[in-house]
Amino acid sequence: MAHCISEEAEKILDKEYKVLDKGFVRLVDYLGNDERIVQAARVSYGNGTKSYRQDKGLINYLLRNDHTSPFEQVVFTFHVKAPIFVARQWVRHRTARINEISGRYSVMKDECYVPESNKIALQSEDNKQGRKNEAVSSEVAQKVQSILTNNSQETFNAYNELLDMGIAREISRINLPLSMYTEFYWQIDLHNLFHFLKLRLDAHAQYEIRAYAEVMLEMVEKVCPIATEAFKNLKLGSVTFSERELKAIKDMLEGKEVELEKREKELFEAKLK
Repeated sequence: MAHCISEEAEKILDKEYKVLDKGFVRLVDYLGNDERIVQAARVSYGNGTKSYRQDKGLINYLLRNDHTSPFEQVVFTFHVKAPIFVARQWVRHRTARINEISGRYSVMKDECYVPESNKIALQSEDNKQGRKNEAVSSEVAQKVQSILTNNSQETFNAYNELLDMGIAREISRINLPLSMYTEFYWQIDLHNLFHFLKLRLDAHAQYEIRAYAEVMLEMVEKVCPIATEAFKNLKLGSVTFSERELKAIKDMLEGKEVELEKREKELFEAKLK
């Protein structure tokens, strides 16, 4: 296989893309691109034996039919700076390799995330995990920001006091807040990255991690424009239906009453929106 280079990707290597108030994502390195996906799928063919249109059709076919192994041939390495509560959601995706800054070896920076006013909302009444779509008043938002800022400052003052006393870093860090920024290197193949992006770009994902996913999708498109276009068209925002739900759709088309349990029906109707 030939070494694959994407000119647009080369332009953004090591460039910091700002996310949230103090975070960022950098594309540190990549291995392969659309060409590598095609090479892996057509392992018996040489480079340049197919047209752009045929390559695009092949990549769309592979993604549509979940032939995932050719996408695993493309690998990305990102440098991420994110609040700890975002990083904890991030590492739930166990199909990557990660190396994070250690509070046992390093003195942690006094950097904590404070959400913008328009991102502060009350708890959703119908979503136990998330917030309402409407932001609180500016007065309430300012109070929330003040509480968060003061709390993190007090915590870091205590952290630095413990360090000044000579207390071990691994103990001094114990009370540091979830809003504190951490940094890590994250390496993942394209197949599993698309899975990450599908979940974290969903409207139900927490805004803060969704902000990182949006930037990463932009970066991935620089490396693999054909595969990313296929992902947007075929996977992003798509839903799957169970056998009972497919029967319900058939019944609806035939004008019959839908036979689903209450909770099943609620989930089914949500998919149809």
